[in-house]
Amino acid sequence: MKRLIILGAGTAGTMMANHLQHELDLNEWEIQIIDERVEHHYQPGYLFLPFDIYQPEDIIKSIAEFIPKGVSLLIAKINKIDAPNNQVVLENGEQLHYDLLIIATGAKIAPEEVEGMKGSEWHKSVFDFYTFEGSLALRNKLREWQGGKLLVHITEMPIKCPVAPLEFSFLADSYFKHKKMRDKVEITYVTPLSGAFTKPKATEALEHLLHEKDIHIESDFAIAEVDNENKKIIDYGGRAISFDLLVTIPTNKGDELMARSGLGDDLNYVPTNKATLQSQQYPNIFVLGDASNIPASKAGSVAHFEAEILTENILRFMNGEPLKEEFDGHANCFIETGNGKALLIDFNYTHEPVEGAFPFPGIGPLRLLKESRINHMGKLAFRWIYWNMLLKGTHIPFVSATMQESGKKFD
Repeated sequence: MKRLIILGAGTAGTMMANHLQHELDLNEWEIQIIDERVEHHYQPGYLFLPFDIYQPEDIIKSIAEFIPKGVSLLIAKINKIDAPNNQVVLENGEQLHYDLLIIATGAKIAPEEVEGMKGSEWHKSVFDFYTFEGSLALRNKLREWQGGKLLVHITEMPIKCPVAPLEFSFLADSYFKHKKMRDKVEITYVTPLSGAFTKPKATEALEHLLHEKDIHIESDFAIAEVDNENKKIIDYGGRAISFDLLVTIPTNKGDELMARSGLGDDLNYVPTNKATLQSQQYPNIFVLGDASNIPASKAGSVAHFEAEILTENILRFMNGEPLKEEFDGHANCFIETGNGKALLIDFNYTHEPVEGAFPFPGIGPLRLLKESRINHMGKLAFRWIYWNMLLKGTHIPFVSATMQESGKKFD
């Protein structure tokens, strides 16, 4: 019997397990998924936890609950991938042979990459919200914080969910207004980019919202260190910005497993064909989700669209057929803007977010690059869709894996 191994039981890996369980002949193929964790986290929920919108029980479930019958789940730590010999080597020394490997090990924060970031003030006045621990600690801090200078800071790109820092800024504005202390909080958005986002039209719309909500922006800030004693962040040019509370998105990196295996780039992301999702080094290795180096957003929607396309390419690979060069970098996401409203953006490798209607051209009912309450409701409804449809490999009607140009206002 041949063996297909999936590394990582997060969003991308779990979706692939569910897709492939329906497609493969389980008398010919054994499917195994490996992860060292026992809990599955709804990572978009980390954004809402600091503001008491979600509670821990809303975002944590058992990994085993979402692994389909016919797929074996192995809870174990992986030492390395021995790609030349088609083996996964576990920390206990056990060697698992594979005929086909799917890497879905995600990305993690690396605060140690910046001097002083994970220093004496870590989770005291310096917080992340890209981990459950950081998000929960930040929630507890915000419950009793009396105000001051709040910095929302991005270390460098790429990061998981590139719009999340903006969402945090907007939700913070709404949160402090609700607590009737917005006048006691100075919010500054600090980014290494030259604007609020990576795409021009979305940047224009998002910067307008920042100004409207009296959120300052400091752009082109390449952080060199966090000065914990004086509560300042300092960039390589010597520019310093003071804070009372720093909410930072540290450097994001792929799993260290890739460095140990000789499969990653400088940030431990796996070089991957951006259209087929096949490893650039080894034909029988495929990569999806945040683990790859493709120039698409590191977001759950991207993993969802990749999984639908990758499933067909894996079947083609097994049958000795040419792979489809079909993945176009499609991403869409709701951007919480506070006060019960949200934006929606939809884009890919070649098309930036623009105005229009989604998912039905001209009809919507969702509007692109426009604040609305229905977009906010869509954001909140996504949690149910995630647990009940996305992870289980259920196709979401009317949403194509590749971006549709109709209904969008391109120049």
